[in-house]
Amino acid sequence: MEFDVVIVGAGPAGLSTACRLMQLAQKQEQDLMVCVVEKGSEVGAHILSGAVFETRALDELFPDWREKGAPLNTPVIQDDIYWLNNENKGTKIPAFMTPKTMHNEGNYITSMGNMCRWLAEQAEQLGVEIFPGFAASEVLYNQDGSVAGVITGDMGLDENSEPKDSYMPGMELKAKYTVFAEGCRGHLGKQLIEKFDLDQGKSPQHYGIGFKEIWDIDPAKHQEGLVVHTAGWPITDATGGSYLYHGENNQVLVGLIVDLNYSNPHLSPFDEFQRLKHHPVFKQYLEGGKRVSYGARAIAKGGFNSLPKMTFPGGLLVGCDAGTLNFAKIKGNHTAMKSGLIAAEALMEALMEVLSKDDAAESQDLTAFTEKFKDSWLHDELFRSRNFGPVLHKLGTFIGGAYNTVDQNWFNGGLPFHFKDEVADHSLMKLADEANEIDYPKPDGVLSFDKLSSVFLSNTNHEEDQPCHLKLKDKAIPLTVNLTKYNEPAKQYCPAGVYEIVENEAGEQQFQINSQNCIHCKTCDIKDPSQNITWIVPEGAGGPNYPNM
Repeated sequence: MEFDVVIVGAGPAGLSTACRLMQLAQKQEQDLMVCVVEKGSEVGAHILSGAVFETRALDELFPDWREKGAPLNTPVIQDDIYWLNNENKGTKIPAFMTPKTMHNEGNYITSMGNMCRWLAEQAEQLGVEIFPGFAASEVLYNQDGSVAGVITGDMGLDENSEPKDSYMPGMELKAKYTVFAEGCRGHLGKQLIEKFDLDQGKSPQHYGIGFKEIWDIDPAKHQEGLVVHTAGWPITDATGGSYLYHGENNQVLVGLIVDLNYSNPHLSPFDEFQRLKHHPVFKQYLEGGKRVSYGARAIAKGGFNSLPKMTFPGGLLVGCDAGTLNFAKIKGNHTAMKSGLIAAEALMEALMEVLSKDDAAESQDLTAFTEKFKDSWLHDELFRSRNFGPVLHKLGTFIGGAYNTVDQNWFNGGLPFHFKDEVADHSLMKLADEANEIDYPKPDGVLSFDKLSSVFLSNTNHEEDQPCHLKLKDKAIPLTVNLTKYNEPAKQYCPAGVYEIVENEAGEQQFQINSQNCIHCKTCDIKDPSQNITWIVPEGAGGPNYPNM
């Protein structure tokens, strides 16, 4: 199938690109064929975000979003920020002592899954074709090396990659330009960055793992529009922070972000999140409530210093596939959308030139995108927050937070210092016998839970008889290196119980991959100290089915 533009990923970046492209095409009275391919079973099924949403990019894309019924119904009315001293005590921090980027006046508490469903409706009304349930598994290249499109994965293969009765081969989706908007640590984006050396001269990308649960709580405890952020306990062996947002319908959205530069192989981000909920700041709202949803996703938080070159012959990266999240705000949706708007403008200019010459010109590099990006508020916003993450990593949460408060509040991110974090997250893991073991309490089934019951709430499903989408470069490394040196940290960092060390009937240890449990967070692809695990797309429609995350 041939299109003018193929977009991989129906998240905020990809859908914003599609919508703006069609808006521009209508103004130019051009007929464009634009398709969005989405690996989730439906648009929004794989979307997970806090989320407190800033409307700046949406205001540009659809100024009448209120009239169009965008699902933004809960304005933020109050910000509370706490330093959690220990498991029992938390100190509320005055607003003037926190970075202004953490203040949320004018923003909305929302479900980004529902926002993406709404954006998809707008895109389809504009003429975009959206194909959910189809995973882009390979990049197509022209003879000159430029990107020519993507191939969707074969469906109906058994675990040995042999065709079953239900076999259906993948499709080639060819395009003049291809936009990759897969989200953090995109499978194809990762390949493109390496192939075209897009990160040359940049700091390595840095990541966190973000957890989220939705709870129905006692209406008497609910304060619609209240935003709570915390730092400090429980993640004393790492950096990160937590949140609790009071949304609509007596629901709260609660979560924890743990930076993946932590060094203790015994640390379990999942269990840190579970014990967080027992702290009085969280327990006061959750006690007596019911957990209704769970999920986790990696977050690209390297920011400005880690942004790769976003263009290459035949296409470009947008949103979290490139790493446009502003960690100073803990927000990446408005920045992802803006990157998509800029991409659409550059694409339309290039397409008009191609159409006027009646020439495919697939190999053209969209250099106009780079100039438009540099002239945008997105570039300015990311530049002003360039030091935020590196300072926290180098100076710690308390001192780094104080520096960031001064930099953001008094100098608007303009202090003449450039902090950089040049060490990749996976390389910081200590040997197991050099790190403190952590004794996590057993879940009580009331506020804290185990991994398998949590995965059940994510509605995760994969065909059991299909090729494993978690590939090991060397099958011996988990036992010979990771287990002996690091106590195989995959057992700890995976939030879904995918990786286990088990014994066979002969009493020999084996590394077991329960790929059916995978919620597509990408943490294993990022944090494995041997960089031995590669996450690739499973069959289309596999993975979590988040209703409103």
